Amino acid sequence: QVHLVESGGGLVQAGDSLTLSCTASDTFSLYYMGWFRQAPGKEREFVGTMRWSTGVTYYGDSVKGRFTLSKDITEKNMYLRMNSLKPEDTAVYYCAATPIWTIGLPKMTDYSYWGQGSQVTVSS
Repeated sequence: QVHLVESGGGLVQAGDSLTLSCTASDTFSLYYMGWFRQAPGKEREFVGTMRWSTGVTYYGDSVKGRFTLSKDITEKNMYLRMNSLKPEDTAVYYCAATPIWTIGLPKMTDYSYWGQGSQVTVSS
């Protein structure tokens, strides 16, 4: 069992930047760690994910070029740097991880471990 804890959410203005953090209790068995978000009344959406062993990242179309994933040297912490935030980025952001190897990127249902969520609100 891997425990994920997010931090760093908050209220910002449009155009601002914000960084979310996700700390994992153990990353040894993980293939991918990433972020999803869910806005009120909408389905959960893929934000980005990182192939943990290589650091290669993939992003959803709505955030590509504005959001950046990174991890630290301990490989227990992942960061989502969000630039040029828009009101439509307002959502609860969830850190997620999967120990499942997949051909291609894992689907949302492949992610076994989820954090509790962190609210990001972008005012116009």
